[in-house]
Amino acid sequence: MDTIVRFFQEGGTFMYPIAIIMAIGLAIAFERLLVLMKEKSSNRRAFEELLPMLQKRDLRGALSYATSSETKIGDIFSAAIARIPGSQRREEIEYALEEGLMEAIPQLEKRTQYVATLANIATLMGLLGTIMGLIAAFTAVANAAPAEKAALLSQSISVAMNTTAFGLMAAIPLILLHSFLQSKTNEIVDSIEMAGVKFLNIITERKPGQTPANSN
Repeated sequence: MDTIVRFFQEGGTFMYPIAIIMAIGLAIAFERLLVLMKEKSSNRRAFEELLPMLQKRDLRGALSYATSSETKIGDIFSAAIARIPGSQRREEIEYALEEGLMEAIPQLEKRTQYVATLANIATLMGLLGTIMGLIAAFTAVANAAPAEKAALLSQSISVAMNTTAFGLMAAIPLILLHSFLQSKTNEIVDSIEMAGVKFLNIITERKPGQTPANSN
């Protein structure tokens, strides 16, 4: 712990904004992770509840459940189910699903890009701190006595390097978290798209005695 405190103190004033950037980035990343995990489980549960209703062609019950489920997949399915009474053509229902998905994706990706942006800023702040430290070091050496120049230069460069190291220490986990969040978001989007295909197949499936769904 003493080593960490000394490392932070010796880094100079740029260590503080880097620490703040790291804290904000981690807070956003963990908030989005919790949201995505909740969204994934709630979407799966909603689809498992909706599937039997769709298979029984209980569109009224499915619409009621989808509307009240407060999930992305519920919002998408409710828009598609509401379109069915007017037309059962597969293309029109598919357009409704695609429209709902286009509205859902930005909400799933909300604030995720900030994590990558903050990682880049942390890296640049570390480099800026190093450059400013080196400028201060050479300025101090220029005005120092010859016997003190080597010690001052060594000490100043060591301090300047701390900011670069801390900037990278902040940026690396943020970049990894951003990649992880992107993969989780893509998993949810893929699962919603797959659920939409199953929805289309069930709704437009031709039953014995029925006319084809696209005959309108």
